[in-house]
Amino acid sequence: MMQRSRDRLVRAAFLAMALGVLIASDARADSGLNATQLVELAIESNPQIHSMRAQWEAAKHQILQNYAPADPNFTYANVDASHGLLNHAATHSHSLTENFQFPGKALLQADQAKRTANIARFAYEAAIRDLRAAVETGYYQVLLDQALIDIAGNNIENLHQVLKVTEIAYSTAQSSQTDFITAEVNLAQAQLQQRQYRINKANDETTLNQLLYRDPDNPLNLDRTMRLDRLNLQLQTAVDMAFRARQEILEAALTERNQNTALELAKFEYIPDYQVGYSYDQFLQSGAQPLANVTHGNTLSIGFNVPIFFWIHQREDVKAAEYALEAARSNLKLIRSQTAAAVTQLYRSAQFAYESSQLYKGSLIPLANQDFRVALVAYQSQKIDFLTLSAALQTSYATQTSYLQNANQFLAGRVALEQAIGAPLPQ
Repeated sequence: MMQRSRDRLVRAAFLAMALGVLIASDARADSGLNATQLVELAIESNPQIHSMRAQWEAAKHQILQNYAPADPNFTYANVDASHGLLNHAATHSHSLTENFQFPGKALLQADQAKRTANIARFAYEAAIRDLRAAVETGYYQVLLDQALIDIAGNNIENLHQVLKVTEIAYSTAQSSQTDFITAEVNLAQAQLQQRQYRINKANDETTLNQLLYRDPDNPLNLDRTMRLDRLNLQLQTAVDMAFRARQEILEAALTERNQNTALELAKFEYIPDYQVGYSYDQFLQSGAQPLANVTHGNTLSIGFNVPIFFWIHQREDVKAAEYALEAARSNLKLIRSQTAAAVTQLYRSAQFAYESSQLYKGSLIPLANQDFRVALVAYQSQKIDFLTLSAALQTSYATQTSYLQNANQFLAGRVALEQAIGAPLPQ
C-alpha cells in the first residue's frame, strides 16, 4: 500500500512539474484581448484622452487669429443739435479708426501660438503614453494574479498528497501526529493564500476596467500569453531616445523657445504701436462750415503711443521676460537630467529582473522540483523528517512564485522604461 502511495506521489510531482503553470504560461496562447488591443480600447473610450484631444484642437484654433488686426472702430456723432439730442444738428461726423501693432509683432505672436498648440499636442500624446503604460501594467498584473492562482492550485494538490503521506505514516506509527497536523495547517494556509490571489485578481480586473471606462465587474477575456523578450538596445541608446522622444522634454524645449519669443516681444514694447483714423463730416448749418459753400470735410489722423515711462514699464517687462527665459532653460536641463536618471534606473532594474527570471526558469525551478521529488521518496523511506520534506515543497513553490514575480517586474519595468523614454522600444 505504501509503495503504491509513493508511486502516486512521484507521478503527481512529475505531473506538477511538467504541467506547471509558470513554465507552461510562456507557451500558452488564448484567444482573448492582448495588451495592444486593450490600449486601443482605452484610448477610444477614456474621457481624459478625449479631454486632452479637445484642448489640443482648441489651441490649434488660436493660431490664425494672431495674423488678423484688431477690429476697427466706427463712430457716428450728431454734433451741436439745437433741439434735443438728435434734431437740427450742426454737423454729422462719421469716423473709422484702426489700431495697428508695429510690423513683426503679429508674426512672433503667431509663432508663440503655434508652439503652444504643439505643447498641447505633446500633452495629448503624453496622456496616451501614460494611459498605455497603465493599461499594459494592469494587464500584466492580471496575468500574474491568474498564474499565482494556478500555481497555488498545484501547490494545494501537492499538499493534499503530503497530507495523505503523513496520515499513512502516522497510522503505521512511522511518524508523529505533529507531522500530520502540520500538513493540515500548511494545506489550510495554502487554500487561504489562493483565496487572497483570487481577490487580488478581481481588484486588478476592476482597475483595468476603470482604465477602459467600463463597469467594475465587467468580465475580461484576456490573452494569457506572457512573452519575455530581452531588451534589444544599449543603455545610452535608450537615454538618447528619451532626449528625442519624451514629451516633457519636447514641451520644455518649446516653452523655452516661447519664452525667447516673449523676450523679443517685450523689447518690441519700446517701439510704439500706432493708430490710423479717417472721419467724414457733413456740415448741416452755415455756422458749422469752415468756409462758405463747404458742405463736407475729410479728416485723416495718425497717432502712436509714446513709451515715456519705459523705466518702470517696458524695461521691467524685458527683465521679467529674461528671468522667465532663464527659468525655462533651467527647467529643460532639469527634465533632461531627471529623464536620464529615470531611464538608467529602469533599464538596470528591467535587465536584472529579466536575468533573474531566466535563472529561475532555466535552473532554479527544475532543481527545486527535483529536490521535492527526491524528498517525497526519502520521507516515505524514513530517510528524512517531515520538516525537510515540507521545506523542499515550499522551496519548489517559492521558486515558481519568484519566477513569476521577476517576470512581472521585467514586463512592468519594460512598460515603465517605454513610458520614461516616451516611445515604444524596438522589438
